[in-house]
Amino acid sequence: MTAPLPTVDSRARRNVIVLVIAQATIGSQMPMIFTVGGLAGQSLATNPCLATLPISLIVLGSMCAATPLSAIMQRFGRRTGFFVGAGAGVLGSATGAVALYLASFPLLLLGSFITGTYMSAHGFYRFAATDTAPPAFRPRAISYVMAGGLLSAAIGPNLATMTMGATVIPFLGTYLAVIVVNLIGATVFLFLDIPRTAPVPAGGDGGRTRWEMLKTPRIAVAILCATVSYALMSLMMTSTPLAVVGCGFAPTDAGHVVSAHVLAMYAPSFFTGFLINRFGVEKIMGLGLAILLCAGLVAMSGVELTHFFIALMLLGVGWNFGFIGATTMLTASHTDAERGRMQGLNDLILFGGVTLASLSSGGLMNCSGGTPQEGWNAVTMAMAPPLVLAGAALLWLVLRPEARRPG
Repeated sequence: MTAPLPTVDSRARRNVIVLVIAQATIGSQMPMIFTVGGLAGQSLATNPCLATLPISLIVLGSMCAATPLSAIMQRFGRRTGFFVGAGAGVLGSATGAVALYLASFPLLLLGSFITGTYMSAHGFYRFAATDTAPPAFRPRAISYVMAGGLLSAAIGPNLATMTMGATVIPFLGTYLAVIVVNLIGATVFLFLDIPRTAPVPAGGDGGRTRWEMLKTPRIAVAILCATVSYALMSLMMTSTPLAVVGCGFAPTDAGHVVSAHVLAMYAPSFFTGFLINRFGVEKIMGLGLAILLCAGLVAMSGVELTHFFIALMLLGVGWNFGFIGATTMLTASHTDAERGRMQGLNDLILFGGVTLASLSSGGLMNCSGGTPQEGWNAVTMAMAPPLVLAGAALLWLVLRPEARRPG
């Protein structure tokens, strides 16, 4: 029997709708940047091993911005933090556009690092969806916001393919389009209504320290599974445009593969929350890790365009189940007083892992074999150790009931 929908007040509904719209519009810049970032880097870098460094710098910027952004949101509210992120998106894209105009690889890296602050702010949409939602509605709230990525999957890669050749300088048009996306999309945050967290009174209970929270088994496993899911998604997606083009297909084919991947990332979000409520968060996280393994196996089986499409779509679905599941587990494992501390720490660790994966991706793709196919195989084989680690940790949590308690 399907569980009844929880009662949700108008403010919670409104905030979810605002965040869905933000995910769909301003969120489209991420697939745009990820589609052209590696190709732009390849056009400017003197060493092919550094081609994906612009994407890696975005993720590094996200890691560095996570804790400060979380503190800003804790003190000044979600809206302020999201405006800061959109401003960074404008500045980073403008810097990238100037870099392409001047043919400056270091300047492109700087712009990418600045853009990372937007990517970090974007990551907080999922947490903001739960701020005013009742506990029973939180898995669905997270899923609905993530489902907004379906439109970003349609808008972003298509804008990228339309604009990457729109100017004499390749890819310059895409970076200019991202500026417009940020300026227009940020206006939706004016309608966000999430109260700031009340400050803890002197002598009050501010909750656990960061170290105490990390020692909580449920929190530790949630962070590990979220990090592995996101890092492996980044590992493969960062190299995908280079692999597709390197195997003889057109840059527009790479854009279509990325578009299919992003659609697969967000399409399951319409029912992921229901599945979590129906079967339990641990089972959905485990299913996500299994699907990520299947993505790697398909990618290793061939380099026809069909293989790229199927592997990247499986990668998107696996990320969705693993990441939304881990986020749901995390939000149920800390108090409101611990929220800013925990969410900032989570994304610091998360984007640290994603940074490592992104940096590794370019080296594995371009410098670990003599052909693009050998490089692509190296990328996919690197998925195995993190998947084994995350799967073992999740199994340990399931088999130890006392470790499954939130605190």
